[in-house]
Amino acid sequence: MTGTSMRAGDALLVVDVQNDFCPGGALPVDDGHAVVPVLNHWIGTATDANLPVILSRDWHPVDHVSFHTRGGPWPVHCVQDSWGAAFHPELRIPDKAVRVSKGGHFERDAYSAFDGTGLAHWLRRRRVRRLWLGGLAEDVCVYHTALDARRHGLVTHLLLAATRPVFADRQQECHRALREAGVILIAGQ
Repeated sequence: MTGTSMRAGDALLVVDVQNDFCPGGALPVDDGHAVVPVLNHWIGTATDANLPVILSRDWHPVDHVSFHTRGGPWPVHCVQDSWGAAFHPELRIPDKAVRVSKGGHFERDAYSAFDGTGLAHWLRRRRVRRLWLGGLAEDVCVYHTALDARRHGLVTHLLLAATRPVFADRQQECHRALREAGVILIAGQ
């Protein structure tokens, strides 16, 4: 098996592919919806191999500290139980998929799917050693999630076709930092 094939001990993590991060949402990533077919391919691959599929989501309370209305860096987005917080409707979510919610505290933001969610413990209990990930946005939540995956000792593969940045001009710097941290960047589907 090649280094770009999923196998026992692997899991797929889909980061924040939510309506608010796609066209028409409150904080759209350019071409954000284009990650959905690529992720659906990987979800199918993981499901067929009986490997864990995890979906993280921003799950902010009303009046979250990250919102402009509170002096934060972002517009109001991904408010709990809103249309914007829902996963993209074309994302094929398996029945057994695990959902991880982050950013649910009023006074604290969370960019990484590992931040306060218990995900690292859950993956250890299932003996996951390699993590494949994609989603939105490459230079924010995907970036922080990939770095935390490495900090937790996981071999981490970032699926470049399955992610898009908020700030395209920072993409090369983002890739450099991820490579330096030991994240494996995978081109193609």
